[in-house]
Amino acid sequence: MVLGCPKTMTYGPCGGVRDDASCELDTRPCPFAGPDATVVVWERAPSEPTLPGSSLLAAAGRGPVVLTDLTIPPFDPAGVAAVTRTLAGSCDAVLVGEHQNRPDFPPTLMAALIAEAGGVAWVTLACRDRNRLVLEQELAGLAVAGVDGVLCVTGDVRAQGVRPDVTQVFDLDGTQLAALAREAGHAVAVPESPAALPRHLRPARLVQKQHAGAHLAVLNHVRSPEEVAAFVAASRALGLTIPVIAAVAVYSDERSARLLQNFPGLHLDDAQVAQVLGASDVRSAGIEAAVREARAMLAIDGVAGVNLSGLGSGAGAMAGAQVKAEVGNRIREDR
Repeated sequence: MVLGCPKTMTYGPCGGVRDDASCELDTRPCPFAGPDATVVVWERAPSEPTLPGSSLLAAAGRGPVVLTDLTIPPFDPAGVAAVTRTLAGSCDAVLVGEHQNRPDFPPTLMAALIAEAGGVAWVTLACRDRNRLVLEQELAGLAVAGVDGVLCVTGDVRAQGVRPDVTQVFDLDGTQLAALAREAGHAVAVPESPAALPRHLRPARLVQKQHAGAHLAVLNHVRSPEEVAAFVAASRALGLTIPVIAAVAVYSDERSARLLQNFPGLHLDDAQVAQVLGASDVRSAGIEAAVREARAMLAIDGVAGVNLSGLGSGAGAMAGAQVKAEVGNRIREDR
């Protein structure tokens, strides 16, 4: 645990470091992003390179994959089923998020609902609201539910005014959780934010997550494919061997674009956003921009797939799912 980190992280920094090296929570400086910052080395021996039975990992070994964010109305089983079915056929798996301001069903139930609707689920587990014991229970339950994989994250801190009556836990951080998930037999994904400070340490930090047990890396948004190419090359040079999935921003109106632009630690091409939002048909322009970005990301040596990330549309979950399905289908036609 590092003093000064509101998430009590050991293997920091998280992806929420702002461009002035301050914390995502407030103006305090990130203790992992100072001028003397170094990579926190995974303290145990690297995990054995076993490959669990995951359909997404298997597909990534054969060719480019599409992992699509599952954006759904909260606590709505019918909505989960409808969105999952809308995305069916347009992606290899759906990524279930866990947001500080949008609570939903517990991960095990989400995995079961998605499976019932014919989807392949990768479920995000965050450390914000669960201690080690509850995380171990979730991992055991997800194994019974037959989840395809888990994305292990520290999680973002709740914004001021969001459930101030609830204690935030952060008993573990995402790297430690990845090790627990690996030991529980899961296929494990970890995030990394190439555009967040300290940028020069991010490749080595991802390698340490691989040592902790990750099978897959899911990158956060950057402004250009060239940044992803440089990050992946630097990571491979340091020993990264796991597949890398690059983020593709999917937006088709101002609300869905601004939500991504305002998120700490990630960056979009602001000129492209302005061009899309200024188009006569913003929805079509947003879809075309996402398809172009996906194709550019998939042309990068070492990128095994793309994550269609974001709301897709500010007009509701179904409208967003339809946008992301159209983007996914266009990408899969290239395979």
